[in-house]
Amino acid sequence: MTIAKPFTVALASLVLATTLAPAGMARSPVEPDAAAKAPRQCFWTRQITNFASDDPNVVHVRVGVKDVYRLEMFGPCLDVDWNNEIAVVSRGGSNICSGLDAEIISPSQIGPHRCPVREVRKLTAAEIAALPKRARP
Repeated sequence: MTIAKPFTVALASLVLATTLAPAGMARSPVEPDAAAKAPRQCFWTRQITNFASDDPNVVHVRVGVKDVYRLEMFGPCLDVDWNNEIAVVSRGGSNICSGLDAEIISPSQIGPHRCPVREVRKLTAAEIAALPKRARP
């Protein structure tokens, strides 16, 4: 007389569950990530030709002739909306692709303020046209 051993049945169930679970959770190769869909939009710091700001939390920089990027800081950057010049510094290299790559240095009477950038985004032509005059580089 043969009796099914509970340990063997439990072990077989466990093996079957672990081999099937990742297949159900895996992403389909037909559906790429949203981040993978959008091309990385980077620029070199030496390509910046102008900047403008009407908000101490945001700076718009003109890159080349027609591109404008929005640089949003973690918090207010003192005097950035009143200065005639700022420095955009890249951390690690000379190109900027994301917020963690950049830092804005805003001069003031008490010394330069270093403002880490949280987000970098290239603006569309419609977004550039919609910018207020004071915020358009």
